[in-house]
Amino acid sequence: MNYTVINRDIHVGDIHLTAITSSAIFLVGDADVINLASTFDTPPESLIIGPFVPLAPRGE
Repeated sequence: MNYTVINRDIHVGDIHLTAITSSAIFLVGDADVINLASTFDTPPESLIIGPFVPLAPRGE
């Protein structure tokens, strides 16, 4: 993904954060380079790849 950034003056007052997720970035100011990475923290034995078991329809 390529995008163009035009930097102009920025004036930041107060910032109040309640929470930030692990997949978010909070950035105020300039950054020359931002490197993104992703990990999968579920143990491999809990990952199921293969035929899916269909859900049973609800009784009427």
